[in-house]
Amino acid sequence: MTTLASERSWLLDPSVLKLVHQCRRLIHTEFGVKLHLTEEHLEQQLADYARKTRSSQLTRTWETLKKQVPQLNIEPEEEDDGFKRNYRGQVIADAPSASADDQEEGKLDPPRKKKVIYRGQVIG
Repeated sequence: MTTLASERSWLLDPSVLKLVHQCRRLIHTEFGVKLHLTEEHLEQQLADYARKTRSSQLTRTWETLKKQVPQLNIEPEEEDDGFKRNYRGQVIADAPSASADDQEEGKLDPPRKKKVIYRGQVIG
């Protein structure tokens, strides 16, 4: 059984640690998420945010970090739809969407026409 400290021995190199801190600072600036060095899946989170970023500086810093630490070449996790909605750093659970099979068979209810009432009279 490997400990977290033995897995993170690459953080003991001052030049690598400087790059990690720079990535963390850029992620905090862009996404508002504070990553801590003691988090379990720090490498995965750094990689995910580096993939999502619009900042060329974060992308360059992450690529430099990956060159110095070969164990950071992490394959991206497969997401079901590619996008997850966030609110203040937390993933929002979406309402279940109808599948393509249901739409083909016409099982979905057609959208109801909204009843518009203006000054007590039904307009539409």
